[in-house]
Amino acid sequence: MSFNLRTFFSGAFAVIIILLTALLIWIAGSQATRSVERSIGGSLAVEAYQMAEKLDHFMWSRSGEVQVLSKLNAFQEPYDKTEISGLLNQLKSSLPVFTWVGFLDTEGNVLSSTDNILAGQNISQRPVFQEGIKGLFLGDVHDAVLLSKLLPNPGGEELQFVDISVPVYNKQNQTTGVLAAHLSWEWSREVEESIVAPLKERLEEVEVLVVSRKDDTVLLGPDSLIGTRLSDPALQKAREGESSWIVERTGDSEDYLTGYAYGDGYLNYPGLGWTVIIRQPAEIAFASVHQFERFIILCGLAAAVVFGIIGWLLAGWISRPLNDISRTADLLSSGASVEIPTSARIKDVAVLAASLQNLVDNLTKTESKLSYMSDKAMHDSLTGLPNRTALNEFMAHAVSKAKQNQTTLSILYLDLDGFKKVNDTFGHATGDVLLQQVAGRLLESTRDHEIVARLGGDEFVVVLHTSAGKPMQEAEVVATRIIKKLNQPFLIGGESLHVGCSVGAAVWSPDAGEPDDTMRLADEALYISKRSGKNRITFEAAS
Repeated sequence: MSFNLRTFFSGAFAVIIILLTALLIWIAGSQATRSVERSIGGSLAVEAYQMAEKLDHFMWSRSGEVQVLSKLNAFQEPYDKTEISGLLNQLKSSLPVFTWVGFLDTEGNVLSSTDNILAGQNISQRPVFQEGIKGLFLGDVHDAVLLSKLLPNPGGEELQFVDISVPVYNKQNQTTGVLAAHLSWEWSREVEESIVAPLKERLEEVEVLVVSRKDDTVLLGPDSLIGTRLSDPALQKAREGESSWIVERTGDSEDYLTGYAYGDGYLNYPGLGWTVIIRQPAEIAFASVHQFERFIILCGLAAAVVFGIIGWLLAGWISRPLNDISRTADLLSSGASVEIPTSARIKDVAVLAASLQNLVDNLTKTESKLSYMSDKAMHDSLTGLPNRTALNEFMAHAVSKAKQNQTTLSILYLDLDGFKKVNDTFGHATGDVLLQQVAGRLLESTRDHEIVARLGGDEFVVVLHTSAGKPMQEAEVVATRIIKKLNQPFLIGGESLHVGCSVGAAVWSPDAGEPDDTMRLADEALYISKRSGKNRITFEAAS
C-alpha cells in the first residue's frame, strides 16, 4: 500500500493527534476512574457497613429484650397464664416487629402466646424450641407456613420471620420452659430505607442486597433476586472479613461498582453472618468519566482535522518539486532523453535530483550486464540446458498448473551408460562435445512446454506433462524414444561413439505428496535400471 506525500503528511498528523488523544484518554480516564471508584465505592462500602451494623444492633436489642423478659417472676412456677399473656401482648404492642411471642413448657407445648395464636399446640419439632431449650437461639430468615396462615396479612404477600428463643430457668436454675419469638423480616425494609433513601438522592439505581451465610440466599433486595442463590466476588471477600468495594466485571451481565460489609455481630450478640452488598451499575457510576472521555475524543478529532489540513498544505509545498522529478522519470522510462530537474529552495530535493541522475546513468550501463548474468545463473554453462535452479522454478509452476487442470507430471531421471569409458578413452573434451549432442537429442524428444535439465555429470531430468488417465504409458513412449535416439552413434572428431541410457520414471499427481518425493522415486528407479542391465526404463510407484 502506498500513499502520496500529501496523504502521508495529513494522515501522519491526524494519526499522531489521535494517538495523543488516546494516550490522554487512557491517562486521564484511568485517573478519573480511580477517583470515582474511591469516592463512590468508599461511600457504598461505608453505607454497607452501617447497614450491617444496624441489622446486628437491632437483633442484639431484640434478643436482649427477650432475655430480660424471660427472667421475670411471671415465668416462674406456678404459672399465671393471664399475667404471661399480658406481658407477651404488651411486648408485641410496644414493638410490633414481634409478630408472635410464646411461652412453651419443656415438652414444647405452647402455654401462652400473643393473641392466643398456637396456644395449646405442640411445636417441639421446630428449631425455635429444639435450639432454644439449649440456650440463646437466633434463627436466620425463613418462611413459617402455619404462622403465616394464622397471622393477619391484609396485603397477602409472603411472610418471613427471624426466630429468637431462650430457655427459662426457675430459682433453682432448672429449665422450666422456653420463651420464643418470631420477628417479622419487614423491619429490615425500614433499616434499608433509612440507609438507602439518603443514598438514592445522590446516586442512581442503587441496589441493596442482604445475603444469608447459610446458603448464600438473597434475603433482602430486588424482588427478582429474593430467594435466589448469589455467586458474587464481593460476597466471597466480605466472608473473609473485609469491608471495602470492588468493580465487578461479570462479562455476560451488567457490571457493578459494589460496596460490601459482613455482619459479625454486636457486643455479645454473635450475629447471623449476613452480608450486606450495596451496588450501582458501573455504567452509571462511571458516567461522568465516560462523558469526560467523550469530550476529549471530540477535541482530539477536531485537532486531528485541523492538523490534517495543515499537513496537506505543507506536503503540497514539499511535493511540488518531487512531482516534477516523477514526471521526468516517466519520460525517461518511455525512452526520452531528458535531465532530472532540481530545486534550489529545498536542498534535500537538489541532492535527490543529482543522485537520481547518477543512478540513471549507472542503470543504463548495468542493465545489459544484469540480463546476461540472470540468464547465466539459470542454465548449464556446457550444454545450455536449464540447471537445477531452473528445474526447481519450473516444477513450482508445473505443479500449480497440473493441480488446476487435474493432470499429472511424469519425471524421467536419465543417466548415460558408457559415458565414463568415452571420457577415459577419448578425453574430457570429447566427453563435453558428447554431452552437448546428447542435450540436443533430448530437446528433440520433448515438447516446448516441457523441460530437459542437466543436474551434473551425465545425469539429466526430463519433466513431462501427461494426462491423468494413462501417464505411465505416455511417459514410456517418450522414454523409449529418448533411449533409441541416444543409442544411435555420435560422430565426434572422426570417431563414431556409442552410449546407452538408463531411465528411472515416477508419476506425480495432484493427490500425491510433495514433488520432491516423486523425484526421489524416479532416482531410485534409475538405480534399479542400472542394476537390471542398463539401457532400459523402470517405473517406481508411490507406496
